[in-house]
Amino acid sequence: MQIALRSHLARLGTFVATVALATGTAFAAYPEKPIRLVVPFAPGGGTDMIARTLGQGMGKELGQTVIVDNKPGAGTVIGTDAVAKSPADGYTLVMASFAHAVNPSLMPKLPYAWDKAFAPVMLVGRGPNVLVVRAESPYKSVKDVIAAAKASPGKLTFASQGNGTSAHLAGEMFNYLAKVQTLHVPYRGAGPALNDLLAGQVDMIFGTAAAVANLLDAGKLRALGVTTPERSPALKNVPAIAETVPGYVVESWYGLYAPAGTPADAITKLNAAARKAARTEEFAKRVEQEGLAINAGPPAELDAYVRAEEARWRKVVKDNNLKAD
Repeated sequence: MQIALRSHLARLGTFVATVALATGTAFAAYPEKPIRLVVPFAPGGGTDMIARTLGQGMGKELGQTVIVDNKPGAGTVIGTDAVAKSPADGYTLVMASFAHAVNPSLMPKLPYAWDKAFAPVMLVGRGPNVLVVRAESPYKSVKDVIAAAKASPGKLTFASQGNGTSAHLAGEMFNYLAKVQTLHVPYRGAGPALNDLLAGQVDMIFGTAAAVANLLDAGKLRALGVTTPERSPALKNVPAIAETVPGYVVESWYGLYAPAGTPADAITKLNAAARKAARTEEFAKRVEQEGLAINAGPPAELDAYVRAEEARWRKVVKDNNLKAD
């Protein structure tokens, strides 16, 4: 009997070793096919640009194509939910942004658990939003906007790339601190929002610097203020909105997530590839005009940052009774 038991244990040990070797080999071969990077906005905005630029660099590091998949709608919820429900195999990512930390309080009935459905990969970077108007707009300063808003409450409109985004909350924060009433008009991405701004359908947008930089350079938009506490190095001649509206601060950010349960080995490889891609000269040149401060640290950095942002904005949403339009 003891001989039979020893024989059984030997066979079991061989089986376990074989499985472990096969599993290790599988992880070592990762990735074996293209990786899908979901952008929960329409093409043409800052998040889209950041994702495509980073994805190209990651593809070179991983030896596989990173395919950007735009899934706009519902203030980023549609695209984000698609990733939450994707297989946790390392082949699906989402480029999260400001809305990821605000939606839990702005939209209480999310189809996913924001704090449990995702595995952090990397905080790409943080940057300012910019209050911009058309080049031919009569508003030439933040004071002009405030004066017009007070003269005609609810008449001025500000666009955003969707409910819960940094452009949305930046506008709501502006209304609250400047004690004015302007009307929020949400879109399915920064691209459509900017198109309507240029066409005169809306008056202004607190757009991410990444989304508005090219239009500012082309002279099609005029920058009135940045949302950071002080002036941005990338927009030195643009005053901080806080210079006119004390206490005003809003920060946009970009972060990579995978579905919860994604193997640690895959997360490690994705993080390493993203860190290298974010620190290349090509990526730096692409984002320098947007004033993006690159983080590119370990997964834990993204997790800690977003949890702190969620708590901060939950209080703002509650105290100001903000609602998704």
